[in-house]
Amino acid sequence: MPFEKHDRQYDVVVFGATGYTGLMTAEHIAASFPTNTRWAVAGRSANKLQHVVDECKKINKDRQPPAVEICNLNDADLTQLAKKTFVLISTVGPYAKYGEHAYKACAEAGTHYLDCTGEAVWTLDMIRKYEATAKRTGACLISQGGVESAPSDLLTFALAQTLKKELKADTGDVVVSFHTLKAKASGGTLATVLNLFESYGFRQIGESHKPYALSPVKSSKPTPKASIFSKLTGLYNIPVLGTLCTSVTSGTNAAIVFRSWGLAKSEPVLAKQFYGPNFTYRELMRPKSKLGGVMMHYGLIFGGLLLALLPPVRALVRRLIFQPGQGPEREEARKDYIELRGVAKPDFSTSEHSRQPAGQSKQVAFVRGTYNGSMYFLTAMLLGQAALSILEDGVPVAGGVYTPATLGQGFVDRVSDHGFKMETKMVDA
Repeated sequence: MPFEKHDRQYDVVVFGATGYTGLMTAEHIAASFPTNTRWAVAGRSANKLQHVVDECKKINKDRQPPAVEICNLNDADLTQLAKKTFVLISTVGPYAKYGEHAYKACAEAGTHYLDCTGEAVWTLDMIRKYEATAKRTGACLISQGGVESAPSDLLTFALAQTLKKELKADTGDVVVSFHTLKAKASGGTLATVLNLFESYGFRQIGESHKPYALSPVKSSKPTPKASIFSKLTGLYNIPVLGTLCTSVTSGTNAAIVFRSWGLAKSEPVLAKQFYGPNFTYRELMRPKSKLGGVMMHYGLIFGGLLLALLPPVRALVRRLIFQPGQGPEREEARKDYIELRGVAKPDFSTSEHSRQPAGQSKQVAFVRGTYNGSMYFLTAMLLGQAALSILEDGVPVAGGVYTPATLGQGFVDRVSDHGFKMETKMVDA
């Protein structure tokens, strides 16, 4: 499939290619992109970048190897790099500390941008600073495009499409659960968590995790309130999904899902993707036991407070974790596994149906998303396939700050073909 026409030197550049996730992203491009792709790997060290090139050559000897771009972490270097490429993938984190240079450069240069941050508060900061610029230049800027928060965003998109297809209904309440997660965090991920509390205040982080904090428009439909039992224990009983508990990813991923909803509501070109006026979203996780769910709930509360309020605790944790750029051994990471499940209630109040059809009174949409292998290679694949979607399908928008789901069904199909399987069906609740 031919790429979008452009006058840039490169189709895609991986900035931060010598890091743990960056190398995997370069390897994914080498393995799966068309052989005539014009691309480059960028970073500070020529020797380390040459190692990335050598690793890519091993994967596919028949394709054009990446060029090397020496680029330091400053506005001047990244402005020049952004002007050379149609799409820039940034894997340099923590983004709250290092990410703004690349984001700003792409917004100003009209360069499409992807990253894999899980820092919703940083994403909100960037929206406020650079969305107007991106709208003017035509840059499509997509943050949180890795394992956080793309799977949740894409599963919600798939649920909404299923309800439209099967019932011709809008989407009401959605719950997505991390059903199974077997993986170890890299140094970059752990450094991001620790750095977040040094870059932003506890209140700022909390504000960014509120529903619709990242959305261009708000909704009058409140998210279902937790019962007193759920507030005290962190446990929820969700039909079809079973007993679930508070999730560490809830606020970050929900912020992106709600932005997808808001973009589709506010931008006519995305109107066909709109979930409906009564859409709500919650994200939880499956505990190994009810006691484990209660412990997770309070562990997140008190652990977050300790990290946020006590710098010595953060310093101690830093000494015990992988350093940025490091991560689990590859053989060990290949045993990783993730499974997400989700349910969505249909909403007939605004559809062509005046009421729910007979015989479907308890039906809901169900989705199961699975991936076998390194969570960091999953992130690399998601970033790479998002870039390929932009290159081959174009972007359906004029410019601004967008989300993985706004890339549409083509992106969903691509990631499914590369291992992140999404299966949807209608089930009785």
